[in-house]
Amino acid sequence: MSSCPTAQAPAGAPGRFVSYAESILDALAEDPLRVALTGADGRETAAGPFRDGVHRMARELASRGVRRGGTVALLSGNRPEALAARYAANLLGARIVFLYEGMAPAALAGITASVEPAVLIVEPEAREAADELLSHVRPPTVLAFGPSPLGDDFLACAARRSAEPVPGAARPDDDWCIRHTGGTTGVPKGIRMAFAAYPLALARVVVGAGSPPRFLASSTLAHFAGMVADATLLCGGSVVLHRAFDPGEVLAAVERERITCLWLLPPLLHRLLDHPAAATTDLSSLRRITYGGSPASPARLLQAKELFGPVLYGGYGQSEAGHITELAPEEHTPDRLTAHATVGRPAPGVEIAVRDEDGNPVAPGRTGEVTVRSPQAMTGYWRQPELTAEVLRDGWVRTGDVGYLDDEGFLYLVDRLKDMIIVVGGHVYPTELEELLLTHPGVAACAVFGVPGRDGGEEVHAAVVPAPGGSVTTGSLREFVTARKGAMYAPGAVHVRSAIPLTPVGKPDKKLLRAAYAAPGRTA
Repeated sequence: MSSCPTAQAPAGAPGRFVSYAESILDALAEDPLRVALTGADGRETAAGPFRDGVHRMARELASRGVRRGGTVALLSGNRPEALAARYAANLLGARIVFLYEGMAPAALAGITASVEPAVLIVEPEAREAADELLSHVRPPTVLAFGPSPLGDDFLACAARRSAEPVPGAARPDDDWCIRHTGGTTGVPKGIRMAFAAYPLALARVVVGAGSPPRFLASSTLAHFAGMVADATLLCGGSVVLHRAFDPGEVLAAVERERITCLWLLPPLLHRLLDHPAAATTDLSSLRRITYGGSPASPARLLQAKELFGPVLYGGYGQSEAGHITELAPEEHTPDRLTAHATVGRPAPGVEIAVRDEDGNPVAPGRTGEVTVRSPQAMTGYWRQPELTAEVLRDGWVRTGDVGYLDDEGFLYLVDRLKDMIIVVGGHVYPTELEELLLTHPGVAACAVFGVPGRDGGEEVHAAVVPAPGGSVTTGSLREFVTARKGAMYAPGAVHVRSAIPLTPVGKPDKKLLRAAYAAPGRTA
């Protein structure tokens, strides 16, 4: 299997830290004529001009006061310029903060105000979100990827700068980014991620993806897709960008572009499997499909293995802890993908301990909170020392996830501690119930969540997308669940939908579902 180099001090410069951004720029310089990026509009960018553009942007940002330890906020979709701007800011030793169009305006404004960026870079297509954001908070400098009333044309200004290489200013303990946790309301937690830890995260994300890899990014570059893009460019590969996920367009691009590598959250993998063109598309170029980020149905994973072949790579991770586990293609077997699908064994350099309520490790097979010790762990939460101390204890990250290890070291997740539904008679873990519902022939997709009950407790609700030609009712699913898990797990209400709503990063939006169905008469 192929592997990639990681950022390290070059020969003749002992002790000098080289950031991931510098390493990617060095890789681009090795073959300046190769196509490095293909935009959603089909426009191709060669490695040399892209590298020059990063240095031009860095000089322009420096002229606007961006320095080591400063902050640049980025509100943009998947476009080559967004990657270039990130590398430019990181080259200067500044941190990046990602903003998403799908976030609630109050959350966008709260994040921006809390990180105090010197510069906000937006794309003209994000006019509505940017206008709403700027009505609440306005950073000292606003730039745009092209002509726009939102701010100066960053691309035109940078084009007038020299492409002479800019020396890297980052230091190992500096933040390369602050990644905010999910959330549609309020201000999400800001997770500080250090430059030194990031190359460790990049080292394995395109292993087995081809030499060189060709990665199709169909979800936001602000999350894991951006990491895969970084690793791909570091390996001398190329990245094809889509603005958003569309299963038909993804399948067509795989065949047309000879894509070797995909990253898909499980709901998107399911949509790919269900598309009519999946069975007739030439998928022979694929070498690696990485999935993770939300629970995966064992039955659908086996279906994916049948369609795509031995190219599935499972993974479990958190922004707070980095990559935690890996599940290789040969480990996707029916005995591992039972009622609970394993998320794999610890990644290299990672330790996992499952602990009880008193913090003591439990024996294999016993359920508890998953804790992780890893060199990829966050530095801490942005300006929240008390929360940092609560989650980071003696070098271990408390993930908030409930799970267990088996005798061979495979980790199985049960649910999130905070997502547990407290009902009369005990606790219901939504992930367990979702996995069971997905074995019902009439269910194509689902999301389980709790809503306040009339007696002050919680009720179990399920949003369900019927399988093609299938039919589901609350009564039939209650009988199905009761026979297999008991009455405590039986949903009190089933909401039949055409699709499960997703967050901006592609996970089931349970906050939206809770809000929609907590009060009678409301629909999502």
